[in-house]
Amino acid sequence: MPNIKSAIKRVKTSEARKAHNTAIKSSMRTAVKKVEAAIVNNDVTSAKELLVDAAKRLDKAAAKGLIHKKAAARKKSRLMKKLNALNA
Repeated sequence: MPNIKSAIKRVKTSEARKAHNTAIKSSMRTAVKKVEAAIVNNDVTSAKELLVDAAKRLDKAAAKGLIHKKAAARKKSRLMKKLNALNA
């Protein structure tokens, strides 16, 4: 445990940030899984709505630096590709 005041604060803030980042990443993953589940169940209307939410969460995570910008683009692209295959 640190003794210096600034180090103590740094530990507290880093723990708070880690918890916040973990929550955002978790909600992002959940949103992606919901879209994939809707696609598996052939529920096109629900999948479209969920895809909008998942894309928003992916973009936010990329903007915050939790995932890479290109990783977010890749995940969105793959989800849209699956949805378009379902429509065709």
